[in-house]
Amino acid sequence: MGVAYTPGLRVAARALIRQERRLPLRGEVLVAQGQSVEAEQVIARAEMPGNLHTVRAAQMLHVEPQELEAHLLKHLGETVEAGEIIAQTKGLWGLFKSELRAPISGTLEEVSVASGHVRIREVPRHIEVRAHIAGRVAEVIEGEGAVIEAQGSLVQGIFGVGGERRGRLRVLAGGPDDILHRDDITDCEGGVIVGGAGADSGAIRAAAQAGAVGMVVAAVRDQALRDYVGFDIGVAITGQEPVPMTLILTEGFGELPMAGRTWDLLRSLEGQLASIDGATQIRAGVIRPEVIVTGQGAEEEVAEPEQILQVGSRVRVIRAPHFGALGHVAALPAELTEIETESAVRIALVGLDSGDEVRVPRANLETIQE
Repeated sequence: MGVAYTPGLRVAARALIRQERRLPLRGEVLVAQGQSVEAEQVIARAEMPGNLHTVRAAQMLHVEPQELEAHLLKHLGETVEAGEIIAQTKGLWGLFKSELRAPISGTLEEVSVASGHVRIREVPRHIEVRAHIAGRVAEVIEGEGAVIEAQGSLVQGIFGVGGERRGRLRVLAGGPDDILHRDDITDCEGGVIVGGAGADSGAIRAAAQAGAVGMVVAAVRDQALRDYVGFDIGVAITGQEPVPMTLILTEGFGELPMAGRTWDLLRSLEGQLASIDGATQIRAGVIRPEVIVTGQGAEEEVAEPEQILQVGSRVRVIRAPHFGALGHVAALPAELTEIETESAVRIALVGLDSGDEVRVPRANLETIQE
């Protein structure tokens, strides 16, 4: 009998957490295997070469290209400041001089007597990768980063926006069915707000303005998300949005209560330092937004549960028209079934919490580990 594996949404009070932390280009790793690290600790760094700017120097000085070098006040390899004079003509009887000022700060990298151009390289940009979670270096990836391992609590969401941030959990909702409004947002600077069923646009804006680094709620309406981000957002991959606060949804869109297990766990962690990330990728190479609190639970190793889809599995639908709906697998027919797109796929019969039973392609389900 075949076994179906499906992406799982994890909500665990005690889990073995492994985070692979990599630079986008080769650089220097600053930690060693077995070393303990803090969440904010820089574990690797690199220099990203600055952009190269071309300046039509000869044309701007009104000289021939082959005469350019004679008028330069800076030599190759020297640093220049934005607005600094880098070339100058002598003029006529000391008058009518032409000057060339550097448009940017950087290094004079090239002078061409063929074209009469000079090229200035911007100052390199320093890139740092932080541990993101407190733990131990389980593996060093030479020249790129490290794998950080820790025991802790983990809550995965279904969708998020905004990148990695860290702050202490602050529960502002009274229960998993509550919706946050502007007046509910108090004393949250530097914190990660935990709401219940959701938050309206006013609450999201107020939290960001008050200095919260994150908000975790069950769901929001499409318009509230659009108002916050400033544009319609796709579902291919998120996490790079220019927003001041990371927003994580644990259930979906619209009005949905937060799952009881998720609510109970987040409420029990109030006041703890959480590492959050809104990055989401629903298609191939699934990435889930996460809330991580390390240092929770016993020290023994915790095995990763298998993500097996079977009759009785608790699941969530991750595609329209039932996006975000929760239920249990009632049956897993072996035969292929034609769906609306006219593709033949294997489906699952899912009994939704609403009482309806629906046919859903297995690829459109994720298991919820309980």
